[in-house]
Amino acid sequence: MKLARLALPAALATVLHTPVSAQDELDFLLQADEPPAQVSPPPPTERGGDAQPVPEPAQESAQEPAVYDTVIPVPEPASPEPPREVARKPERGRQLEEIIVTAQKRESTLQDTPISMEAFGAEKLELRGIGGLEDLGSNVPSMVIEPFPLSNTTLRISIRGIGVTDSQVTQDPAVGIYIDGVYLARSVGLALDLADIERMEVLRGPQGVLYGRNSTGGAINIITRRPDPSAFSMNHKLTIGERNLWVGKSAFNLPLNDELAVKLALLARRSDGFVENTGEGRDFGDRSALGGRFDVRWLPSDTLSVDYGYDFTDLEYVNYMFQAILRPETNHGLAEAFKPYAEANTVYSHRRLHSLASGAPMEASDAEVSGHTLTLTQQLGSAELKYIGAYRRLEDSQYPDLSGGKGDTGYRVDTNAYDSAAARMINNGVPTPLVIPTTFQDQWSHELQISGSAWDDRINYIAGLYYFTEEGGEDGGPVHHIQSATIDPQQSDPLLSLLPPFVRAQLQDNALPRLSAYWDYLFGIENKAYAAYGQFSLRPDWFDSRLNLTVGLRASRDERYAIKDFIQSQFVEVRLADASLFAVPVPGSVAGTSDDFVGVEASSTYDDFSPSANLQFDITDMATTYLSYATAYKSGGFNTRDPQVSGESGRASDGTDYGFGFVEGFKPEQVRSWELGLKSEWLQRALRLNGAAFYSDYTDMQTNFLIAGTISDTKSRNAGKARITGFELEGAFVPAVNLVLGFQYAYLDAEVLEVIDVDGNNVAHLYPFIAAPPHSGVLFADWTVADFDWGNLRAYASWNYVGDRTGFVITEERRGLTEIDGYGLLNARVMLNGLRMGNRGPLDLALWGKNLLDEEYELTAIDNLPQADRAVIWGEPRAIGFDLIYRYE
Repeated sequence: MKLARLALPAALATVLHTPVSAQDELDFLLQADEPPAQVSPPPPTERGGDAQPVPEPAQESAQEPAVYDTVIPVPEPASPEPPREVARKPERGRQLEEIIVTAQKRESTLQDTPISMEAFGAEKLELRGIGGLEDLGSNVPSMVIEPFPLSNTTLRISIRGIGVTDSQVTQDPAVGIYIDGVYLARSVGLALDLADIERMEVLRGPQGVLYGRNSTGGAINIITRRPDPSAFSMNHKLTIGERNLWVGKSAFNLPLNDELAVKLALLARRSDGFVENTGEGRDFGDRSALGGRFDVRWLPSDTLSVDYGYDFTDLEYVNYMFQAILRPETNHGLAEAFKPYAEANTVYSHRRLHSLASGAPMEASDAEVSGHTLTLTQQLGSAELKYIGAYRRLEDSQYPDLSGGKGDTGYRVDTNAYDSAAARMINNGVPTPLVIPTTFQDQWSHELQISGSAWDDRINYIAGLYYFTEEGGEDGGPVHHIQSATIDPQQSDPLLSLLPPFVRAQLQDNALPRLSAYWDYLFGIENKAYAAYGQFSLRPDWFDSRLNLTVGLRASRDERYAIKDFIQSQFVEVRLADASLFAVPVPGSVAGTSDDFVGVEASSTYDDFSPSANLQFDITDMATTYLSYATAYKSGGFNTRDPQVSGESGRASDGTDYGFGFVEGFKPEQVRSWELGLKSEWLQRALRLNGAAFYSDYTDMQTNFLIAGTISDTKSRNAGKARITGFELEGAFVPAVNLVLGFQYAYLDAEVLEVIDVDGNNVAHLYPFIAAPPHSGVLFADWTVADFDWGNLRAYASWNYVGDRTGFVITEERRGLTEIDGYGLLNARVMLNGLRMGNRGPLDLALWGKNLLDEEYELTAIDNLPQADRAVIWGEPRAIGFDLIYRYE
């Protein structure tokens, strides 16, 4: 009897159970080298009998396989099986499902892919409540995802400690994000719900050959469902939950004929935040989104497929306000003049607060992201020629409020409208308007691949050419308010400090001068990237063809161009009561403000060769080990937050002459990594044990660090050298019918070895990896409690742990101010699946809970606000909700 692998949906992969004796089971387990024999299922019978009905096989999409792959029997007419072989049929519900991935740009099972990775099919995404990238962080050990301080939709993603500390249109992420093979160049707007995802794949470690666009940390593949010309289908999901959560998802697959099908997927969402704004404007964390996809698949011949996809997301959100934890005791530069007043107008707490107040009206932010993708696939005998062309556009307007949370208008850190003598002086006699800074980007990419196999599949290869170009920028104009506060009496006149507090307060509120700051800026980029790559695998006859050798190389060129306009002004305003009488500019030498940038241009070109090699050996048919060497490169660029034009600008506001500025930029960074891994399955695929240990060398690290005494001025340079070691373990076990227990664990030891400062000193102790938790992991249990004629009852629970993170240091007095304590989240889901509605398809009902223990945990922390040495954004509190899912197939 032969075994055939057919890609079937999990719900259609039912294999009937034939009882076995204990001796038969023991005999089977002792025959490790002999694959289990399978038998054909008997004809279907009525429910209630000993046998269960066997569903008709479903036709799969010609492009994408189902996530799960189940071994089913294919009988041979003249080969009857003896009764003893029948007894070796694995018990129903006692096997772990196989997962199909495309991590190496060709289909293979997760167990056969020699890479440390996590894969989330549609079912697993649903079980763990993953709707988009931001939900992946706590579900993938050694991966950290946190929001950028000024925009909750901008994500800072790190894998194995390698990521970015800032988000700028001129700086690339360290983890490559791909949707249907298309690279997303900007980390802005990534925190979006996605419609109709088939699976997500997270590849750990440098991916410099097949995913060569800036993937020093790793890569994330998002694969959406393709239309299927074989049959009409649709599915709908409605979610309701606490804090007015409402999510609706619908997808329709419409065959037009045997060769052509279209698919329409829609998503709508709204939810309230968990922090009320008792001041003016919108509540913090409120969010609404509308998204959709339109896909076309045309199969004009047996060898050609044409796929077109268009997606869009329109998101409106309100940023959370940072909550102050520690009062300001470190030096804050010019802010020292009003620090006590800022402190007096700030709410402090070590616990998560349910309300804060904005002074100026809190405004909504919005993001619009859209894209077109065309994929042509032509079979040429044993080879496949593929073209992927794409155009994507994003526009993200980000309104932040970094004030103290008491709602006082006398201390503001925001970009809302402002009326004063200084504002009118700098804005042609009228108040400065509300400005919501906007990041915009257009990108085009073209990739041509040829892949295939030869010599009875002993040789596999893929080669390609890649071209990418983008234009974009950040618009923070016209001139607008950025910060204002009353100067503290003790700073303005030592005599006032001798007055009674009530008198001093009256003077402070009605007669003391104010300090205000204004920005007007526009940044622009034009970037191009070229690459040629190839990967070649050979499985020779040696060792019974159990050895597989793979080598790869990518040659890259990046052309970078940036232009910066930036004017910053500060004033002392003299006022009486609410009337602003006149204003005096503060000289830049006193304020420590940046150089004036008027059309300052910078450009550079970088080249790189990234090789890789992999040696894979199949120990048994169910266990494989591998040793890999991988390199990756992330392009250099320019720092728009650098307050100095060039190295000729002299000393910065902290008194240091760094010798470089915006136009010098920073160079590329490189990572080299060695990885030893094992993937194995045992006990008739009832037990899975995978592991990987790695060692990485990190050179020319791109490091952003804050200039002391400023809120947002930074310097970027290639800081030095580091090494990262660690390992990842994964296990899953089926101890009983319909019960799966599993774990995932990652250990990281990340150390910066060398950072040479401008004086030639090694200050590596001040530059730790900010997002490299030593320990992280997931525990889960998946139990089908009972099967009924009308469906089944299923329960799923997981505990997700993310360990301590170091955060920024920069100076010894700030050590520990931005560190994040580890936390664990308990999530659960109880489901009634497969409820029949006549012949119209199954209905699923689910009750779910996230953070069931209501853990108070911090997502990110900063130490550079005038009013706080530590301020944080908290993670989501406990949430309970309900899903209703209907599928028609």
